Amino acid sequence: MLRRWMQQWALPQHCVLCGEPGASLCEPCHEDLPGLRSPRCPTCAASSVRAERCGQCLTHPPRFAKVSAAVSYGFPIDAVIRRLKYAGDLSLIDPLASLLIECVRDEMRPSCLVPMPLSAQRLRERGFNQSHEIARSLARRLNIPIAASACRRIRDTPPQAALPLTERRANIRGAFECSSSLDGARIAVVDDVLTSGATLNELARVLLRAGAAEVTGWVVARTER
Repeated sequence: MLRRWMQQWALPQHCVLCGEPGASLCEPCHEDLPGLRSPRCPTCAASSVRAERCGQCLTHPPRFAKVSAAVSYGFPIDAVIRRLKYAGDLSLIDPLASLLIECVRDEMRPSCLVPMPLSAQRLRERGFNQSHEIARSLARRLNIPIAASACRRIRDTPPQAALPLTERRANIRGAFECSSSLDGARIAVVDDVLTSGATLNELARVLLRAGAAEVTGWVVARTER
């Protein structure tokens, strides 16, 4: 992996979307990203016409306090995230982290960052955890500690996106374990994509049981569930 990092960063910087030389995300492409200005639910960041709390959060209040999402999960950001996850294009990590930094710059500073854990099987298949890499970039640039080993995923589950909304909570139940003491910590869970929020909600439940005072989600992209 180190060699791949060195090879990618040795190349001239180009926009990850249009390929133009210069910034890793040029200004026109940045302006065209989906959902940067759309109103959202203040809790889960789902699209909300009046930026009011959505029906799902009113009916089933989540364990996490809120989600900060940089963009909506649609073209072209969906292709960028897939390129990172499935083609191993690690040069995309800092540009994606930069979107998150813009999104959370006015948020209360968390005590630490916790990357969304991958199962051991998924980690072996992919070779890296994209959420961990994004969290490392954030931690380095924002000077926030990262608690990468605070929690682990102890059960591999079918992908949440492949399941109906009603089955996602049951699918992810008991998938995480936290062996660290997090007494009073305000934790930001870092992830690339949020779909229904069931995975974040289950991890938040485990983190709160370990003593965390508050759990928020920092995600690059939010799907329109």
